Amino acid sequence: MKKFLTTAFLFTLAAVAFAQVPGAPQKSLFEGQFVAHLSLAIAAAGCGLGQGKAVVAACEGVARNPQAAGAIRTTMIIGLALIEALVIYVLVAAFAIK
Repeated sequence: MKKFLTTAFLFTLAAVAFAQVPGAPQKSLFEGQFVAHLSLAIAAAGCGLGQGKAVVAACEGVARNPQAAGAIRTTMIIGLALIEALVIYVLVAAFAIK
C-alpha cells in the first residue's frame, strides 16, 4: 500500500509540474489550485481514516456491551458529523484560495 501511495503521489506531482502552458508566466508549485487540491486530498484521507477508526471502535463497543448500543450509536454519529465537518471546512478554504 505504501508503494502504491508513493507512486500515486509522485505521478500527481509530476503531472502538475510538467503541465504548463508555453509562454505563460511561471508560478511556484505551491500556489493557488495545487495547494487547495492537496489540502483537500489530505483532509479527505485523514477524515476517512478517522471515520474508519470511529466505526471500528463503535462496533467493538456494541459487541462487548449490547445494552449500550443506543448510546454508542448516538455518540458515534455525532463524532462522525464533527469529523466530516473538518473536510467541509477545508473545502471552503480551498474555494477561498482559488
